[in-house]
Amino acid sequence: MMSQITLTILETSDVHGNIFPVNYGTNEIQHLGLGKAAAIIKKYRSKNDHVLTIDNGDIIQGTPLTYHYVKYRGAEPNPMIEVLNHLQYDAAVIGNHEFNYGLPIMQGAAEQSSFPWLSANILDKSTGRPYFGTPYILKEFGSGLKAAVLGVTTHYIPNWENPEHIPNLDFADAFETAKHWVTHIREKENPDVLIVSYHGGFENDPQSGKPTESHTSENQGYRMCTEIDGIDVLLTGHQHRQLAGTINNVLILQPGFNGEYVGKADITFEKSEGRWHIVEKKSELLPAGSEEEDEEVLQLVNKYETSTQEWLDQPIGFIEGDMTIKDPLQARMVEHPLVEFINNVQMDALGVQISNTALFNNSARGLPSTVTMRDIVSNYVYPNTLTAIEISGKDMKDALERSASYFLVGANGEVIVNPAFSVPKPQHYNYDMWEGIEYTINISNEIGKRIEGLQYNGKPVEMNEKYEVVMNNYRAGGGGEYPMFRNRPITKSSQIDMAEMLANYFLKHKTVKAAVNHNWKVVK
Repeated sequence: MMSQITLTILETSDVHGNIFPVNYGTNEIQHLGLGKAAAIIKKYRSKNDHVLTIDNGDIIQGTPLTYHYVKYRGAEPNPMIEVLNHLQYDAAVIGNHEFNYGLPIMQGAAEQSSFPWLSANILDKSTGRPYFGTPYILKEFGSGLKAAVLGVTTHYIPNWENPEHIPNLDFADAFETAKHWVTHIREKENPDVLIVSYHGGFENDPQSGKPTESHTSENQGYRMCTEIDGIDVLLTGHQHRQLAGTINNVLILQPGFNGEYVGKADITFEKSEGRWHIVEKKSELLPAGSEEEDEEVLQLVNKYETSTQEWLDQPIGFIEGDMTIKDPLQARMVEHPLVEFINNVQMDALGVQISNTALFNNSARGLPSTVTMRDIVSNYVYPNTLTAIEISGKDMKDALERSASYFLVGANGEVIVNPAFSVPKPQHYNYDMWEGIEYTINISNEIGKRIEGLQYNGKPVEMNEKYEVVMNNYRAGGGGEYPMFRNRPITKSSQIDMAEMLANYFLKHKTVKAAVNHNWKVVK
């Protein structure tokens, strides 16, 4: 008779559509993806009968593979779900990016899944019950061990998502929901181990407990560990961090993103008085990059990959001049032709005179002289749509000040990125550059007082005047700590993804000139 057993929990999170070990922008090999993670999952499954495999959200969106599937092969099975089914996942939790392609795609993914999708706090408005079914699962093993897995999702989704993508959904507070269901599960189900899988992260440093971000409630992992009794393991994600450890005797994991790591938790039990008791808990991150890809997984979805690659290499237009990026920091300090081009497309699309956009990450390389879809999607990586809102001059000034806080002056007088935009997660996408107005960012001034010479049509921007501005739907909802945009009147919108809109602009105009008008600058 067994007196000791170990339950292994394997977690993936924020895989963002990555199966193949490839960077779609360059087609270079990358040490990531579910193909590699699969090798780890299969290895531990073969070693132990007591394994739980859980995806913690943001799986069905994020690469040209998933974009191409939605746009051109949506009637077929979802390739991400085909892989999770093949790997016999026990459950998946809904992430915020699950809604980016619209609710029908998410519902289709759930219907195709051979495992349940959990999110106790995403509710059907009409019934008040979890929209996607069960809030938690119980798994009993042959040894009699009973494990409970509760799923919750950051309730901040309405601040980012296109409202048309989340109709009839209520997003209840993730912390309060977790607290309620943990109590319920402990009292009604009496499991031997209770796991909370939370698509959200930590608002405080896991070791010191000090706040690491504004407590907006987007991330509530630290509170869950310190204020909810009864959680044995907290699986997290959303922030793309690499975390393994313990907070208040709660074992925590966060396995990075893009399938670079698999989170592994080992819970050891001993039997006494007729039931299993936890005697040891350990967590670690397993690098998927050191594994060979699982050929079965790659073959399973190879047809999707092949058609995606063919689509990506189609030439769609030309650049006259230089629209490539050599230095991403310089491209944010001195107006760059790529940023001006995106802003011009946004203004053209909705017929608006003022626009803002960001350079989303430091791997954006700009556009070469012959432009393909690969170039478009490697520079504009999110499936954003456009929204025009009416804001006041004060809203505009406040938003510009938020962006201006991106820069700091280093010890040697050099310009550096404010750590608030890079730690614990890179957030370069929260620094916006504007077109249609004139302004100067003076980073010698204190944060909050850096915007100088703010003008529209040659006249100072009036704080009480109204201005129409086009931006992506994430920003228009206040995402990225831009509360001054939240709940402002929407004047126009488009449901065409920006990548498609940029491609359409090339198809219409054929050749685009790389140019800037120097309507803004950064000085110190």
